[in-house]
Amino acid sequence: MKRLLFLLSLIISLAAQSLYAQTYRPIYGWSDDINARLEGFLNSTLIMQERKVAVFDCDGTTFGQVPHYLADEALYQYADEVLRKRNDKEAAAKLAILDRMVKNGDNVGKQYVEDRVHFLAGLTQQEIENIGYNCYRTSYKGKFYPEMKALIANLKEYGFEVWILTASPEFLYQKFVAEELGIPNVNILGAKCVVKEGKTTGEIIPPIPQDDGKAHTIETFIKARPLIVGGNSRGDMDMLNESFGLKIVVNPDDVTIRGAEDGPMSGHTVKSYWEKEGALIVNCDDVADPKVQFHTSRWKIRENRPNPKMAH
Repeated sequence: MKRLLFLLSLIISLAAQSLYAQTYRPIYGWSDDINARLEGFLNSTLIMQERKVAVFDCDGTTFGQVPHYLADEALYQYADEVLRKRNDKEAAAKLAILDRMVKNGDNVGKQYVEDRVHFLAGLTQQEIENIGYNCYRTSYKGKFYPEMKALIANLKEYGFEVWILTASPEFLYQKFVAEELGIPNVNILGAKCVVKEGKTTGEIIPPIPQDDGKAHTIETFIKARPLIVGGNSRGDMDMLNESFGLKIVVNPDDVTIRGAEDGPMSGHTVKSYWEKEGALIVNCDDVADPKVQFHTSRWKIRENRPNPKMAH
């Protein structure tokens, strides 16, 4: 009998410790209502035995994209600081790709996104990682949203796998994102390319995590339907709809009324649509640092709209 009581007390003690290890830590900067909703949802997952997956968009969702996307700044910075000082065919070919991208102008369009991969072709994985990492340290250090980092820390405490999706070249983002968020670099999925004999190529491996390609990326590479999905823009709609639990939308646009080409979002702003759908709307501070001079601005690429932190 004593042995049975001892075993029962041990089981209760271990269970209590397990629950304590999965205690929600309130996220400073978000309202009590938002924190209560997050805590309630995460606590509802404690008894789940299957994979618990959370998927987030990258630029604008986990870190700032104002005034420019890091993927653009990394390429234009590399062009200005490295390629323009060279006088060889490879440098000329890469600069020609950038000229084509600038002429295209649509830096969220399919051709532009693919041309980022074409521009980096011929470099090694490590060279591309360093281009992204150096750009991050020079111009984006401190731009990861503290609220999102705190959320991801909570998710890890609750046993979630955290995945990041980006339409930017995968190797360009893996090193700095993995370091900032404390997740494995293989959990950062971007535009993939074939690697041959240690060098990247311009041969793209589909799907590219862009628009509906983000939903396809979840099915193809993560292979589990996520409990939580977070995004910030119209391009994240298909991915957000993959969530069978909580949808989180960061700094959604509340200015542009979407058209018929945007399907169910037609007639709504991104914010009003997701409010209607019951998503959790959160705000993070994303404004330009006047002390940072961006190469992308010199190349006349459009700027992203700022999202100053709103009081709650």
